[in-house]
Amino acid sequence: MKRIAAVLGLMLVAAALFLGAAAPPRSLAIVGATVHPMTGKEIAGATVLVVDGKITGIGERLSIPAGTERVDAAGKHLFPGFIDADSVLGLTEVGSVRGTVDEREAGNVNPNLRPELAINPDSELIPVARANGVLHVRAAARGGLVNGTSALIRLDGWTWHDLVAAAPLALQVEWPAMRIDRRPEARVRPPIQQERIDERIRALKEAFVTARAYVKSRDAAAAGQGPAVPADARWEAMRPVLERKIPVVVEANDLVQIEASVAWAEAEGVRMILSGGADAWRAADQLAAKEIPVILGASLALPARSWEPYDTAYANAAKLHAAGVRLCLSTGGSGFEAANTRNLPYQAAMAEAFGLPHDEAVRAITRYPAEILGVSDRLGTIEAGRSASLILTDGDPLDIRTQVLRAWIDGREQDLTSRHTRLYERYKARP
Repeated sequence: MKRIAAVLGLMLVAAALFLGAAAPPRSLAIVGATVHPMTGKEIAGATVLVVDGKITGIGERLSIPAGTERVDAAGKHLFPGFIDADSVLGLTEVGSVRGTVDEREAGNVNPNLRPELAINPDSELIPVARANGVLHVRAAARGGLVNGTSALIRLDGWTWHDLVAAAPLALQVEWPAMRIDRRPEARVRPPIQQERIDERIRALKEAFVTARAYVKSRDAAAAGQGPAVPADARWEAMRPVLERKIPVVVEANDLVQIEASVAWAEAEGVRMILSGGADAWRAADQLAAKEIPVILGASLALPARSWEPYDTAYANAAKLHAAGVRLCLSTGGSGFEAANTRNLPYQAAMAEAFGLPHDEAVRAITRYPAEILGVSDRLGTIEAGRSASLILTDGDPLDIRTQVLRAWIDGREQDLTSRHTRLYERYKARP
């Protein structure tokens, strides 16, 4: 009987595990840090309590439950993890090796693309970015007119399922270049250049006309008011955009592109986020009046035109902020910049050096990208109920001398070693 009871007991334990019986909650207390919540003033000497990956309390005299892991953070600074709002991190590795580049798709209109399916969890660039405090990125495909939907990627996981924090975030549209080369030595005559521009804009508009007709027909068929319409993954992917459930992120840099894309979005009745925005400062009043947020591209950049001041890109964020435009910062979203995702805090530092207030610069890579991307209920601030995606530093994170000492994503502590640290240790010990 004892043997039977023991066997039954083991079976019950196995059944409980199989059915997902509640495990004891994992709890963590980060004690004594100066907490920068991004919602107000910093809190010196505070404790942040984390249970099962979420922040449950913040304060100077919090009661810490027995069995809680304690992290002594006295003299250190606690910030929300950084968010790069425009990236191809995980979609590209070595630019000169075609097999490692998966950021583009053939064709111009591919609204059904899902870049999260192509993310490489073993990318060597992910630990490098994570080691400097970048814990989430918005991944989006490039190259065509309509490049599918983008996804928020957490930089921690074994598979793409693990990496996806939110999807779909937005439809990715790349506005056609509209500048015409009128020089005598231009390879293509101006009228032909204009025809090509018109053709691409017409293709974009036709894609939205087709998607609207498809959605209307499918809804009518579902209500028994029309013939059956076969499902089409391309146009089905645009349904959330047409229903204004997700926005359209429009990549546009020149002033003429920005003005044309804003007019197009207004005519289509879709929510728009401007990405890139090299000339956004020229359209700041219009963007503010229409409440169009901006994901600024790399601020560590040269002027686009030879006659522009050297600080055109550096001062862009400050000018937009002064005009009342909602903005966040990114590393730019190109394949080259994927390797420089780690430099996101220094993009913010340059914006600060040229007029953006310090607190706004930090929020531009924490709170504001979360708000613009629609995930502020989970990320971007240190508040009860938010994800414990946090970094612990020994100083101002925008200062290049500051070190990220520890990091957590959803309460899981991250390994901060990377190819960079391995090479450093290797050559430090070189005989």
